[in-house]
Amino acid sequence: MGGWAKSLKSLGGSLGLMALLATTAACGSKKEEKRAEADRAAAKAGFVPPSVTSRVDFGSMMARRFRELDRDGNDIITADEMPKTNSRLWELDRNKDGEITESEFFEGMLARFDRMDLNRDGTVTSEEREASRTERPAAPTNPVATGAGAPGNAN
Repeated sequence: MGGWAKSLKSLGGSLGLMALLATTAACGSKKEEKRAEADRAAAKAGFVPPSVTSRVDFGSMMARRFRELDRDGNDIITADEMPKTNSRLWELDRNKDGEITESEFFEGMLARFDRMDLNRDGTVTSEEREASRTERPAAPTNPVATGAGAPGNAN
């Protein structure tokens, strides 16, 4: 086979490959287009997919949040590190010294999680999260979240 024939054969193979890739890409873009259309319809209908957060995942999210707030890295959130002066985070300052220690932060945030976990299964669904905003359940049964059993605590 001559040089020009090999080049033509190679070009034909490349064209076939390009046609296959274009077809595959078109299928992918149709899927993306359908997904985007479904997302727009869901948003228009006000649909929010349900979510489930485990206590471990919540703790990890709170660890990241604590590190973001503790800008100087001293394991204490001070007034100048708070997002705003009337922040609800001040509720976590148990000893009212104007600082939120790492232990105060985590104990308080896990207590919040436990209050949201209405069925006490270790996970919070989006439905439980919504319900916990209107219903205030009894204190959590988790002794760690309530601070019971901690040194110096009579609970």
